[in-house]
Amino acid sequence: TFYCFVRLCLDKILLQCVLQSRTLSGADAINALRPFYFAVHPDFFGQHPKEREVNENSLKRLNGYLENLQKPGFRSFKPTQLTFYVREREPNSSNVQESFSSSGFRAVSFTLRTRDLLSTVLDILNSCSLSTEHVQSLSVNSRPHKEAKSTVNRPIKWDKTYYSFTGFKDPEEELEQAQRVETTLLSWLDDNEASAVKKLKKSLPLRKELERLKIELSHELQLSDIRWQRSWGIAHRCSQLHSLGRLVQQRPEILENVKGRTVVFTDCSGMSAAGHIMLGTMDVHHHWTKIFERLPNYYKLQKKLLLLEDRISQLLGGIQVIYIEELQPLLTLEEYFETLNSFYNKLRDSRLPFHPRSLRGLQMILESDRYAPGLHEFGHFMIPTVCDPASLQWFIFAKAQEARDNLKRKEEMMITEKELISTSMERFSLDRLYKEPSVSSAQMIDCCKRLLEESLPYLQGMHLCISHFYSVLQDGDLCIPWNWK
Repeated sequence: TFYCFVRLCLDKILLQCVLQSRTLSGADAINALRPFYFAVHPDFFGQHPKEREVNENSLKRLNGYLENLQKPGFRSFKPTQLTFYVREREPNSSNVQESFSSSGFRAVSFTLRTRDLLSTVLDILNSCSLSTEHVQSLSVNSRPHKEAKSTVNRPIKWDKTYYSFTGFKDPEEELEQAQRVETTLLSWLDDNEASAVKKLKKSLPLRKELERLKIELSHELQLSDIRWQRSWGIAHRCSQLHSLGRLVQQRPEILENVKGRTVVFTDCSGMSAAGHIMLGTMDVHHHWTKIFERLPNYYKLQKKLLLLEDRISQLLGGIQVIYIEELQPLLTLEEYFETLNSFYNKLRDSRLPFHPRSLRGLQMILESDRYAPGLHEFGHFMIPTVCDPASLQWFIFAKAQEARDNLKRKEEMMITEKELISTSMERFSLDRLYKEPSVSSAQMIDCCKRLLEESLPYLQGMHLCISHFYSVLQDGDLCIPWNWK
C-alpha cells in the first residue's frame, strides 16, 4: 500500500513537471488522444444513434477547441462543456465482441478551461478515466530547436504490454479485425431483414399513436410543427407528447403564445437560434412551464437578433446571414445573439469597403469552430466568428461567382434528390426513405442511383435510412451507408 502511495505521488509530481516545462505539437496531441478517440469514435456506436450523434457533435466542438489552442496569438478562450459516451471494457477481455461491459458505454461530462495542448490532453484523458502514462513519452518541444527538429514528428509506438496492463484493446489490432470482414449491402440485408421486419411490425401500433398525438397537439396548440433533435425511439417520442399533452390540460393559459411556432424536443429547454421552442426531455413540467412563460421575452430578443442580422448584411454588401439547423450545432437564441453581436462589432470597427447590395443573393453562416472561411457545396459561405475582416473581404470577393454557381446547382440537386427518392420508394415499395442530416445531397443522389441498379426484394414495406453505417434501429428502420458496396 505504501509503495502504491509513493508511486501515485511520484506520478503526480512527474505530470506536474511535464505541465510546467513541456508543450505539445498538434500531431503529438492527436497521438496522445488516440485511446480517447477509439473510446468515443461515432463509428463504434452504430447500434446507438443517439449516443453516436452526441459524440459527433462533441467531437466537432472539441476539435474546434484544440484548433484554438494552436492558433498563434489567439488568447480568447471560452470554457467548453462536452459530453461523450465512452465505451466500457472488461479488464480481462481479449475478444473484440466481448470487450465491452454489460452497459456498453457510460456518459462522461467535463468542461475544458485549459490554455495549452498538454493540459487539455491530460484533462480529457483523466475525465474519461483513461491512462495518461503514455503522455510522458511523447516527443515534445521542450528541447532546444535543433534537437527537437529531428524528433518533433516522430510517430508514437506504444508497447504491447501497455494494453495488457491497462486492459484496453490495441487500437491497431481492433481496426485490423474490423477491416478483415467487409460487409456488402446484399449480405447485410440477408442477415438483418428478419430482425428489422420483426421490430417494424412491433412498432406499427406505436407509430400510429405517435402520428395521432402529433396531429392532435399541433391542431390544439396551432403549432407549425413538432420535431425531435435526436433519433429517439417511437415509444420515447410518444411519452414526450403525452407529457406535453398533460401540461396543456393542467396549464392551458401558458400556451397562448405558441401559435405558428415549432416545438423541438431536445437535450435542454429554451429557444433555439432558429426560433423554435426547445423542450428538454430530461426536464420536468416546471421547467417547461417557465419556458412558455418566458416566450414574450424570447420573441423580443428574436426581433433584436433579426435586426442584428440585417446590420451585418448591410456591412457585407447585402449578403444574407442564415442559420441552417442541419449543418450547424444546436444553439440557443442567447448563444446565437452573442455570436452575432460579437461578429457585428468586429465588422463595424473594421469598416470594410463593400459596395451596398453588391452581394445580394448570396448567403453566409457563422461557425465558431472554424478558423478559415470556406464555401459550401450548396453555395453559402462558412465564416469563422474569429475571422480577420481583411481576409474575409478577399475571400468573399474571390469566391462570389462560384458561390452563385453553387446556389444554382443546389436547386438542381434538390430537385434531382427529391425525384430519386420518389423513384426509389416506388421501385422498392418502401414505406419511407430518408437520410441523416450529415449525409449530403450529392451522397444521397449517388446512393439512390446505385440502389436503382440493384434488385432488392428485401426492402418492400421497410423504412430505409441512408447513413454512414449499417444498423437496425430499435423500431425496425434499416440504416445503410450511402457508399455501400
